[in-house]
Amino acid sequence: MSRNCLSLRRCIAALCALSCVVPALAQGARHNRIFGGYFQEFQISYTGYHIADVQKQGIADDLTHLIYAFGNVTPTASPACAIADPFAAWQNPAEPSVTGRPYRAPLYGNFGAIQQLKELHPNLKTLISLGGQAGNVSGFVNGSATPGARTALVSSCIDLFVKGNIAPGVRAPGLFDGFNVDWEFPTAADKQNFTALLKEFRTQLNALGKKTGKKYILTFDSPSDAKRYANIDLKAAARQVNFITIDGYDLASSSEKQTNEASPLFGAAEDPIHAQHRSIDETVRAYRKAGVPASKYTMGMPLYAVGWTGVPSANHGLYQSSMAPAPVLTVDGAAICPSQSQDAPKPGCDTLLTPGFLTDATIKQLIKSKDFMIRQKKSWVSEGSGSFASE
Repeated sequence: MSRNCLSLRRCIAALCALSCVVPALAQGARHNRIFGGYFQEFQISYTGYHIADVQKQGIADDLTHLIYAFGNVTPTASPACAIADPFAAWQNPAEPSVTGRPYRAPLYGNFGAIQQLKELHPNLKTLISLGGQAGNVSGFVNGSATPGARTALVSSCIDLFVKGNIAPGVRAPGLFDGFNVDWEFPTAADKQNFTALLKEFRTQLNALGKKTGKKYILTFDSPSDAKRYANIDLKAAARQVNFITIDGYDLASSSEKQTNEASPLFGAAEDPIHAQHRSIDETVRAYRKAGVPASKYTMGMPLYAVGWTGVPSANHGLYQSSMAPAPVLTVDGAAICPSQSQDAPKPGCDTLLTPGFLTDATIKQLIKSKDFMIRQKKSWVSEGSGSFASE
């Protein structure tokens, strides 16, 4: 019998973002811990989830870091930082208020909401994530290639996001407390330039801090795929940053023809690709062996599942061949979404709108369905995890 199979790990936070970051090791007192979440700028109008909801649902009370995704690095000969969606970022006057008070013109949108959120949570650190999975690779490559290019790129990023020179006549100083550099991902040719770019960020942020009296935060997003982190000088890069956000997800991809765990804590001997070291435990060990201090290691956990269709029923669908990525479902998990494209979204569908992926909210509906069964496994987060397969 053919099935649809989902491989899942869920974070204990309910943030609408795609992932959260949690400390890999206990670090003592609460103020030394990092519990952060990514908030996505794109598709807010479709998901209906806003920064005001982070406050309304009590999530902001638990967060130490809110990482806003994403800022752009322009793919030009002289790369600079840029706002991806100005309307969503600061121009939308209809953005729900966090505090209940009107936004102060001319700053509206998510940036206005962040300012209000920080008023309520003065210890909350906000970071702008630069790049992301959608692109900016050529911008990073060109912007890190020479000392002059690195100086110019970093200066533009600090001016825009930290000093808050958003647009002519629009200023929001202190909007962000630093950066999450999400270059996905450096090649072998970029190895030294990647570290040099981080060093330039650190140098300029430290220089600004001497003037303002603030300590600015620098992090970078790093892969769990051994073939990718081999292109990063992990020990040298770690010296430049406060902590690293490591992708503890997408260790299995719906583009692959064989199903597997998307975010396994440990490797399994029966896994056909066990030798590729695709597990959180093996990633932790590799980073520690490379010289990354435990105090700078955080692990990202997904709030979504990776899925396949046309999967045999053996072993609950795990380690089985598949025909294609699973289709996008409706939010109640009861039917296939009429549109499988983000370019033509239909109401009532899973908010990721991406074949091969489902959000946590849709998965919770599938769990209730009699047409799905769950194979429970021990998890390192309290809500548990499992693989799901439809009859």
